[in-house]
Amino acid sequence: MTENDSRWSEARRSFLSRLGIAAGLIGATFGGSSAAMAQIAGGDSQWRPFRHEQDDWLDKLPGKHRYVFDTTTPEGLGLGLQFGNNYFNTNRSAYGLQDSDIAVLLIVRHKSTSFGYNDAMWVKYGKQFSDQAIFTDPTTKEPPKVNVYHRAGVAGVAQSGRLDELMKRGLHLAVCATASRGIATSIATATGGNADKIMDEMAANLVPSARLVPAGIVAVNRAQERGYSFVHAM
Repeated sequence: MTENDSRWSEARRSFLSRLGIAAGLIGATFGGSSAAMAQIAGGDSQWRPFRHEQDDWLDKLPGKHRYVFDTTTPEGLGLGLQFGNNYFNTNRSAYGLQDSDIAVLLIVRHKSTSFGYNDAMWVKYGKQFSDQAIFTDPTTKEPPKVNVYHRAGVAGVAQSGRLDELMKRGLHLAVCATASRGIATSIATATGGNADKIMDEMAANLVPSARLVPAGIVAVNRAQERGYSFVHAM
């Protein structure tokens, strides 16, 4: 046996010895259970989201394609409405789809939340809505008396009336209840009212095709887990 052969044999014995120790440690860790080892080797490691009943409404929106637009500011909402309009139009012109063939969800949360409420709420609580959204009428520089994205013809608002228009085409709106609760609390503080009653009043005055969701950020997550493509309108 040559010197090189001797060194190779010694290295091989050392490696096999270490391998045996490692195998013994693994066996000890799993109690020597071949079933445990098989579970690791053959287990289903694919993650799947857990489903909650309160999110099942997302699957009830009809459509061959699903899209969710997330907005957090008044300006972002304007962009979301612009993108949503393009999405409806392009699916019709380029793919021959009808509006009913696509499920489009727009989420208003954080500073865009107030635009989930109708004109009656803007007339009554426009000051607080405006303060929370950091938004004023572009022309008067005062708190709006209408929902400028739902009411058409508001000067200085590029997407004025677009929300109403898209809802008639099938757009659905998810309104953040967490942010809404904060707004209701601010209104109660400013007016001496009751936050719970104000929240109930607001909930009864959502724009059409809108629904309160526990939190807008959670709705963003749940929609994606149910197959909605996502875009955030800054």
